[in-house]
Amino acid sequence: MNFPFESVGFWLWRRAQLTPNRVALSVPVGEDSRHEFTYAELDERTARLAGALTASGIAAGDRVAMLLSNGNEYIEALFACARIGAIAVPLSFRLAAAELEFMMEDSGSTALIYGQEWSSLVGTLRERTGVKAIFVVGSGPDPSYEDALREAELLTEPRACAVDDVLAIFYTSGTTGVPKGAMLTHGNFFWTNLNLVFSFGYYQDERTLVVLPMFHVGGWNANLLATMLSGGTVVLERSFDPERAFRIISAEHITSIMGVPTIYQMLADHSDWAATDLSSVRGALCGGAPLPVPLIRRYQERGIRFIQGYGLTEAAPNCLILPPEDSVRKAGAAGRPYFYADVRVVDEAGTDADEGEIIVGGPGVMKGYWNRPDATAETLRGGWLHTGDIGRIDDEGYITIVDRVKDMYISGGENVYPAEVEKVLAGHPAVVEAAVIGIPDERWGESGRAIVVLRNGAEADANEIQAFCAERLAKFKVPASVVFTDTLPRNPTGKLLKTQLRERFGGAR
Repeated sequence: MNFPFESVGFWLWRRAQLTPNRVALSVPVGEDSRHEFTYAELDERTARLAGALTASGIAAGDRVAMLLSNGNEYIEALFACARIGAIAVPLSFRLAAAELEFMMEDSGSTALIYGQEWSSLVGTLRERTGVKAIFVVGSGPDPSYEDALREAELLTEPRACAVDDVLAIFYTSGTTGVPKGAMLTHGNFFWTNLNLVFSFGYYQDERTLVVLPMFHVGGWNANLLATMLSGGTVVLERSFDPERAFRIISAEHITSIMGVPTIYQMLADHSDWAATDLSSVRGALCGGAPLPVPLIRRYQERGIRFIQGYGLTEAAPNCLILPPEDSVRKAGAAGRPYFYADVRVVDEAGTDADEGEIIVGGPGVMKGYWNRPDATAETLRGGWLHTGDIGRIDDEGYITIVDRVKDMYISGGENVYPAEVEKVLAGHPAVVEAAVIGIPDERWGESGRAIVVLRNGAEADANEIQAFCAERLAKFKVPASVVFTDTLPRNPTGKLLKTQLRERFGGAR
């Protein structure tokens, strides 16, 4: 069979041939039981879904939106898209209806697979978008996902997708307030997961705990697909709960974990931390933000090798990794490049510098932004991905993030772009102007603070402002605090001086 090995549709199909009876996936069923799928079973279900999508008129290049919680259906959907050459569009269930509608229309998605818990939301999307094939996981007004699988013919042999064929579009909020869809190819997925296998060391006996939401690229390319590529077992959870996570780590003999700083802090602070048997855990991978040294040491004291990393959606996402032997000595650093990644720090002229913008090259870098040629040209200028992050590189090649050009802040592992929130705030009838900054937050790492100027004679309190945002934004984007001021500081050209805002209003909650 003449098949490009980088094509993701090949992976599960090949695993079903080589290790058909090995457990590929364990998912929760109710509160205390789990269901396991072998590689052969998961491949058959994927082949049936691919057949169902094909019978519904979905072909190579068509976009398939997914509004799902973590589950086997998500994995089947991604591999089914890869099998027929379609493009997956994971949607965050944390977003508001207007945000989801924009992404559906912008991507031109013609199919939607969704969970029954979002039936009412999908009713609105159905009316306003051009979806022609819909399957519901569970009960609902649309054709049943499971019925579709039972009735479908198996599409047994994957389509030979090229390395630069787009596999998925992940939407990332932009500094302009308009989300952009990062196009990630089969090659992007292949090389970023190979980087993980090389750098983290996944094995066929791997039992990795996956708790990150799968509408994030990190939900796929931080440990899930690397484990399956290696022939290990993915132990998937719908969401993160520290008490439940401890039970699973012990009962399921988990060998590896991926999380954001908030997750690791919540585990270490939990009352079950000392009593839980963590001896099976070989390693923990962390992304999203640097961890404090005392927290790293708590994990190392439990015999867990702790690895920090840095990445972004547009790089699929892995760019830098800080190996465990340097996690204390180089604490706070983002790390050095993965094996198949090239990372530089450059000045405004594009010349290598000790401090400047972090730019990324290599096979993990996205193809571009969907339907955004101007934004693609700007971000990928000169053949390099310009991250918008300012970094400092030391004489050993370790890079530390020192600032964010784009003013983005990270709350509980979620990227929040102030421009998007500010756009919503400007729509409040009592608001004349507003700015949003990230401030330190004990639990979430950072949270949003809105600095608001009211119109003359208008009245509004913090609760009203937050409620207004909650109707239009995902919960994690709603400012956790609101302060009022008479004016916002600007320079002579009218540019907002956020440095002054941070100095005045940037104290922790």
